[in-house]
Amino acid sequence: MIKKETSFIDLKQVKIDDPFFSRVQNVVIHTMLPYQERVLHDEVSGIRKSHVIKNFRIAAGDEKGTYYGRVFQDSDLAKWLEAVAYSLTVEANPELEARADAIIDLIGRAQQPDGYLDTYFIAAEPEHKWQNLTDCHEMYCAGHMTEAGVAYYQATGKTKLLDICCKLCDHIDRRFGREAGKVTGIPGHEEIELALMRLYQATGEERYRKLAAYFIDERGRDPEFFHKEAAARSWSRTDYMDKQPPSYMQNHKPVREQDTVEGHAVRCMYLLTAAANLAAQNHDEALMAACRKMWDNMVDRRMYITGGIGSTYYGEAFTVIMICRMIPLTRKRVRRWGSASLRNRCWRRIRTRGMQIFWSGRFTTELSAACS
Repeated sequence: MIKKETSFIDLKQVKIDDPFFSRVQNVVIHTMLPYQERVLHDEVSGIRKSHVIKNFRIAAGDEKGTYYGRVFQDSDLAKWLEAVAYSLTVEANPELEARADAIIDLIGRAQQPDGYLDTYFIAAEPEHKWQNLTDCHEMYCAGHMTEAGVAYYQATGKTKLLDICCKLCDHIDRRFGREAGKVTGIPGHEEIELALMRLYQATGEERYRKLAAYFIDERGRDPEFFHKEAAARSWSRTDYMDKQPPSYMQNHKPVREQDTVEGHAVRCMYLLTAAANLAAQNHDEALMAACRKMWDNMVDRRMYITGGIGSTYYGEAFTVIMICRMIPLTRKRVRRWGSASLRNRCWRRIRTRGMQIFWSGRFTTELSAACS
């Protein structure tokens, strides 16, 4: 029996007083975030430049220049803003908040009139928007920006970034779906699904929940979708992604029919975080049953005793089904993918908040392992 998700816990009402986690919070707030801010502004010497702030300035028309960085470079700024939001729930910092507000103003200037927001395709390849869902991360970046918008709203009460993200998700909603006038498609890298659920819970706008449901239920309907997309276009960013099997992007069968975690570990955890949240909201026992099966497979067969997942360096993916979680692997061949483990914790968070979905001590046991 599952119970519908209620509103998220107000993090401003939560205080941590712990020898380990309090120290981690202090390092993040006073060391990590300021350093990352300098990196984003290209103020740290001796490292590869980020250029992400400059990319937004170029996209906004504030300065001339050429896009630099990976196609998903925007997500670095979005993740920093989300972290800033959470830090403000722990400790007020008017100067940091003012700088974040200025960056949000810049993001707003870069956004296109129709709501589109991705500096790579605004500044570098505008003719290729939405043509490579396999590998170009447009919805991945949109998802991380939306998570930042929700977090910043919940932390500060300010709606500017939230409004930007609503406009962006409205743009995506107008384009993708099975309704007349829309195109069918799913992101090669999941993220937008869980962000849409968070946006729905922050705003109460049903369209965002329905769009999240569309992306979750559309995945696996056509296992060859990404291969067909690659064959239809005359250009490619990487042959590596175009040649991946459907399971790498959890597209080998409908999500409700999947019972093992497969492919890229981060993608899989993003998808399942959204699926568990949607199942709770919709009282969807079938979808939650699939989540339970994949949880059990992950924990019992695909996870290290530390809570790490995504064991292969090649593809950052799930690999062999482990008979137990003590199988030795050389350091050169092991990757306990950090963002996958973090999103795995988010999956736990959605599934173990009180008795809202269902409760088992094993979820808190795995949470403890991953956080250690």
